[in-house]
Amino acid sequence: MVMMKAAVFVEPGRIVLDDKPIPDVGPLDALIRITTTTICGTDIHILKGEYPVVRGLTIGHEPVGIIEKLGSTVTGYREGQRVIAGAITPSGHSNACLCGCHSQDGAGTAHGWKPLGGWRFGNSIDGSQAEYLLVPDAMVNLAAVPDGLTDEEVLMCPDIMSTGFAGAERGNIRIGDTVAVFAQGPIGLCATAGAKLKGATTIIGVDTVPARLEMARRMGADHVVDFRSVDPVEEILRLTNGRGVDVAIEALGTQATFEAALRVLRPGGTLSSLGVYSGDLRLPLGPFAAGLGDHTIVTSLCPGGKERMRRLMGVVASGRVDLKPLVTHRFPLERIEEAYELFGHQRDGVLKVAITP
Repeated sequence: MVMMKAAVFVEPGRIVLDDKPIPDVGPLDALIRITTTTICGTDIHILKGEYPVVRGLTIGHEPVGIIEKLGSTVTGYREGQRVIAGAITPSGHSNACLCGCHSQDGAGTAHGWKPLGGWRFGNSIDGSQAEYLLVPDAMVNLAAVPDGLTDEEVLMCPDIMSTGFAGAERGNIRIGDTVAVFAQGPIGLCATAGAKLKGATTIIGVDTVPARLEMARRMGADHVVDFRSVDPVEEILRLTNGRGVDVAIEALGTQATFEAALRVLRPGGTLSSLGVYSGDLRLPLGPFAAGLGDHTIVTSLCPGGKERMRRLMGVVASGRVDLKPLVTHRFPLERIEEAYELFGHQRDGVLKVAITP
C-alpha cells in the first residue's frame, strides 16, 4: 500500500498531518498530484466543530495539480496535464445538475436534489490538503490550466473567486449600480472584484482591518468603511444620500452583517448572502418593511464544474482581475498545522496561504 501525507480532521480543535493510502482510481475518476492548495474559512468552521465532518477525513477543496492517473473511461485529458477542479464537483447527471444547480447535486437520491450535495472535497470525500487527490466524475470537473498561468494565479478559481463572483452574479448587479460588500476577507474581496466586473459604478467595501480595506480598493472599491470607526449603516446611507444601495453582498455569515446589509438596501434591492451561518437569523421588522419592501434575498454556494473553472481562468488570463495579491503566506504541506494556526487566528495580515506538498 503506497502512502501519502494528508491533513486529517481528528476532532474539533485538531487537524493534523498524517499518513493515508493514495486512493485507487475508478473508471470515472482521475488522480491528481497536488502542486498547490490552500486553506478556506470553511475549513476553520470544520476545525472548530461548527460544521460537522467524519473523523479521519482529509480536509480542503481548492486543488491545483497534475494528472497522475486517469480512469479507464476518462477521455479528453492526458496524464501529466496541469489542471484544477472546483470546490464543487457535480456528477453532471442529477436533476439538480440538469437544472443548472450543480452545488445542490443529488446524484443517488430518488429526486436528484441534495442541499450542498455538490460539495464533496473535504466534506463527504477526502479533500485536497494532501499529496494526492482523487477527483470524481473527472470529465465533468477537471479543467486544464492555460499555458502561462501559474499555480497561484489560478488558486482562487476553485472556490473563493467562484463564490465571490457568484455573490455579484446572484445579486443581478447592473451597469451603474451601487453595491455594498460587507466583510473584505478573501471571498468578500472577490465579491468586490466581481461587482466591478458586473458594471457597478459605486462599490463600498466594509471591514475593519486596514490591510483588507486597502486591498478592497485594489479590487475595485470606490469607498471603504471601517465599521469600528463609524456605524456602517449610517455611513453607507450618507454616501448614498439616504437612498441605500441596489445590491448588498454579505460575505461573513453573522447576524450583525446580515442585518446591516438589509438595513442599507433601497426598496426593491437585493441582498446576496455568501456567509456560512452557525446560528438562526432574525429579520428586523423595520428594514424588512414588514415583508412589503419588494426586497430580494438570495443565497449562493460556490458554483463548480469544468466550464465554470474555464471561464474563471479566462478572466484571470485576460488580466481583468489579479488575485495574486491575496496569497499573503506560503507553507509546505509538512507545516500545515502551523498554517492552520496562523490562518485560524487571522494573524500577520493573512488573507490566503499557499500550501505546496
